[in-house]
Amino acid sequence: MDWFSASRCEQIDVRGLRYNIRHWGPQEAPLLFMLHGWMDSSATFQFVVDALASVWHVVAPDWRGFGASEWLGQPYWFADYYGDLERLLDHYSPDRPARLVGHSMGASIASIYAGMRPSRVERLVMIDFLGLLPTRPADAPARIAAWLDELKDAPRMRGYRDAAAMARRLLVADPRLLPERAEFLAANGSWLRSDGAVAMACDPWHKTVSPNLYRIEEVMACWQAIEAPVLLLTADQGYVHDRFADAPDDYRRRVGCFRNLQIVTIADAGHNVQHDQPEQVAAALESFLLDS
Repeated sequence: MDWFSASRCEQIDVRGLRYNIRHWGPQEAPLLFMLHGWMDSSATFQFVVDALASVWHVVAPDWRGFGASEWLGQPYWFADYYGDLERLLDHYSPDRPARLVGHSMGASIASIYAGMRPSRVERLVMIDFLGLLPTRPADAPARIAAWLDELKDAPRMRGYRDAAAMARRLLVADPRLLPERAEFLAANGSWLRSDGAVAMACDPWHKTVSPNLYRIEEVMACWQAIEAPVLLLTADQGYVHDRFADAPDDYRRRVGCFRNLQIVTIADAGHNVQHDQPEQVAAALESFLLDS
């Protein structure tokens, strides 16, 4: 594909921060929220949007500290994303439950939110995510110590000579990625640093370890409270497949949390399935979202 459907961006205030919101499609079309993952931005969904057969109004925010949204320049607290999502839904879909599509970290945010606010979510799609590795209370001292150590020096993102060099690096990291898609991502998911280097448009402070433990039991309790139908899209060579290949009991325990769950596997795809097989992703999304 050597062309891409046009998107438009607007800036809105979300809980005191400048948020960049990307839109595709006409304002009056059915509303669909797409939520990107860690170290990514809203442009990541371009190829899926291009492959959609129906007309949608897609709303895709750059999360705080990503893309063209405001960066804090200091550590982030994950719970803020739940508050940001609620404010976004209040702004764009105040009168009806929302259709949420989240990739990776976006799926984490959306799935926990759907359990906290079940009446606000009509349908939920989780793309290649089913929770992180659990932590133990004994992990806390080392985690907090690592966080304190990382506060001493501001982290930095890897820089590239230009967008073309960044595109070449993306192709090395993902051999399934088409060259024109790598060029698009490098052009639309990067920023020019003061030293002239091109880097991913992500606040480097996202790279610091969280001092908080990941408690899977709390996450599962939120999943159990979800009332909306849920679609889990997994990549056959992605995170969920690799994470649970040797842990089938843990996999069954987690998927068993959802009351109404469909699972679809996307073939020949890695974790960034929206880049590798956007046509398969788009077909699975619309089959689920339009199923009445």
